[in-house]
Amino acid sequence: MDRISQVSSYMTASMSLQQNLTLMIGVTLEDHKSRFADGRSKLPIICFRDGGPPLPDVYSAHIKDLALSRYAGLSSGGTEYIRNMKQCYPLQRNVTFELIYGQIPPGDYYVGMFNGIGLIRTQSKMINRGPKYTFNANIIVERCSDVAMRGHYCNQTIQELSCLRSGILDGSNVACRISSNSFCHRNMDPKVYSISVPEIAQTLMITAENVSFNQTSWEAREYTLTCYARYNAVPERSLYDHHVDISMTPLVIQSVKVGTWYFVIQPVYQSNGSTVTLQDNQELCYSMEWEVLKCPQGKSGSNCTWQAHVLQGFPTGNSTVPFIYYPEGLQMSAGSYNFPLEPLLSNSLARNGAEFGWTYFFLNTSQAATGRNIHIQILSATRIHFEIYVRYGGLPSLDMWDYRYSNFTANGNNDSMFKLYDITQERINFYILYPREGPWTIGLRHLVSNLNLSNTQTTMSVSIEICPNQCSGRGTCHSRTDATGSASVSYCYCQCNRNHGGFDCSFEIVSRQARIWHSFFLIASNAAAILPALFSLRRKAYAEWIVFMSSGVSSALYHACDVGTWCALSFHVLQFMDFWLSFMAVGSTVIYIAFESEVAKRALHSILTIVTVLLALNGMTRSRNVVIVLSLGALGLLVGWLMEACTRYKSIYISLSSPATSHSNIFERRRTPSLWISNLVKTIYLQFHWSFVLLGFIALSLASTSWLSENSENYWLWHSLWHIAIYTCSFFFLRSKAAAAAAATQNGERQVAPLMVSELAHLNPVPSS
Repeated sequence: MDRISQVSSYMTASMSLQQNLTLMIGVTLEDHKSRFADGRSKLPIICFRDGGPPLPDVYSAHIKDLALSRYAGLSSGGTEYIRNMKQCYPLQRNVTFELIYGQIPPGDYYVGMFNGIGLIRTQSKMINRGPKYTFNANIIVERCSDVAMRGHYCNQTIQELSCLRSGILDGSNVACRISSNSFCHRNMDPKVYSISVPEIAQTLMITAENVSFNQTSWEAREYTLTCYARYNAVPERSLYDHHVDISMTPLVIQSVKVGTWYFVIQPVYQSNGSTVTLQDNQELCYSMEWEVLKCPQGKSGSNCTWQAHVLQGFPTGNSTVPFIYYPEGLQMSAGSYNFPLEPLLSNSLARNGAEFGWTYFFLNTSQAATGRNIHIQILSATRIHFEIYVRYGGLPSLDMWDYRYSNFTANGNNDSMFKLYDITQERINFYILYPREGPWTIGLRHLVSNLNLSNTQTTMSVSIEICPNQCSGRGTCHSRTDATGSASVSYCYCQCNRNHGGFDCSFEIVSRQARIWHSFFLIASNAAAILPALFSLRRKAYAEWIVFMSSGVSSALYHACDVGTWCALSFHVLQFMDFWLSFMAVGSTVIYIAFESEVAKRALHSILTIVTVLLALNGMTRSRNVVIVLSLGALGLLVGWLMEACTRYKSIYISLSSPATSHSNIFERRRTPSLWISNLVKTIYLQFHWSFVLLGFIALSLASTSWLSENSENYWLWHSLWHIAIYTCSFFFLRSKAAAAAAATQNGERQVAPLMVSELAHLNPVPSS
């Protein structure tokens, strides 16, 4: 997660990514769309959002409709021009994202990278196996050296219209009204102005009067002064929030948002239907008046007739609910999060008996709310008749809002970062996910007729919670801080249990019946360890017997804990025992079939214990550890057979060097190596039952296939087959050792190639004395 802060004077912003990513060859765009639709996509994506961290699981519709449609056209090394900051895009090996000036206003923008999307993204998994992606990001933000200049080429001058003086207007409204007559245009060039609105206001109005020219031949009504207005960014002819000819009609903006408003005034003079350009000595001048109206303290809404309350934040010391908001001046008991609502509501006298009224609550979220959630809760002893309207930076109304709750449903105005929980006729739980920091307004629309303000039946609470609905009781909430350079991004997220998923763990992925079957297969499949264990006991290989029995039992206990059935010990202890004893079982099988000396076996078992403990302690779940163990097993087989060959060669050499064979002729001595190799092969052949060796390798290939086929969705099936295949493989390899060889090993005997020695004696008879 990263944050890009764009100052108001920025020109361009770009982010270049280089990564070790190779998109899945042979997977079509329609395949990705279907995977997105059912929440199974593993396609790495990058998501953008303004004001707060992105959460692709919530606004996945934007991803399906737009981002994936660009999948086929966005080539490696290309540039993607971002026009909407609530979207995700598929990652490429090399790609540059550029924020277009004018399309993207200044502010804080968050970038997140996700390895897939869907309900299973937050689900706890028994394995997390798949490709690992690394990337380098280079973020460049260019701005104008002169803070008064704007534009892609820093060629727009911004003239600030101050609004510091205030006074009383119409006996109730507090207003800032300023007029000036010093505005002139040459050559019909547009001019850019800005007005800062420091707090929530009712109306912003601009009007132009006394328009005059120094060219007396022009007729009236042949000119226009078109004013384009845009919030937080310089407007353009094709991109603006409001526009009007202010020489004819004032520009009036209702429910003004807090921040900076920009205005472009473009004069146009037309003669006989065609636009005329002014000469250098010609000017158009006018006087301009602007005003910002806001209500007195405690009042808000149309004509300042509704009640308004400021909510003040207090830390709670609770890790799950770090901040709670109360109305200023209201005495609250310690530990109480709810405040009575009826005494704060607007009554019918405020609007001459109107049926519905409004009550507003203002709160200002700090940076501590970024990456967390605003929780609005209303509880009542009777049926709730409230509608909730929430807006950032401005006053909500029936026409202007960011989020709305009405009649058991919630909506977002081009934003889906909200969620409802446990809605009943007497309870509302409304969450705003990852809100931006700054001023928010909560508007309650309610019936005001026959409202009994003295009867407290309804309570309300507004708080900051780290995870929505406390992860629905099916997961744990985690907090993380990603620091990149001088910026750091803190956010919270849910890590769900094995059976649930979604960003809030509210979706059941594995049903109760399926969970029972998964548990049964993963636990019961370890019974396959009885095969090699009983065979080892029959051959009196007690060390191997103990290893296989312990491996099967520990694996069953580990998986019983992993699926949430029962934990005999802590999870990490059981996980260590499972992996360590699995490594030991593989090594013990190799030692049993490759070495005959009990002294060598004891030494190798000690070495094996040390090596496997180190492997289990350092990244036990890594797939490379399985490769290391199997490689060590193959190396052990080779070393064992080489030791056997050296021992036999030494015995034959002693036999050839004895007085009985000292008079052998040179020809027979030359035949000795070929006889030695031939009889060594015969000995190894007689030492094993090769049909069981073949079966062992077949079981090993099945185990390898099961291991490679495992993923987070089919783990229960393939890992159960892995248990059966790997223990069966060990049984076949143990059984492949001939009984005579095993008995010789147990008795400490070493038969030194009797066939070869007798043949040498036959070829080299002892001369008579």
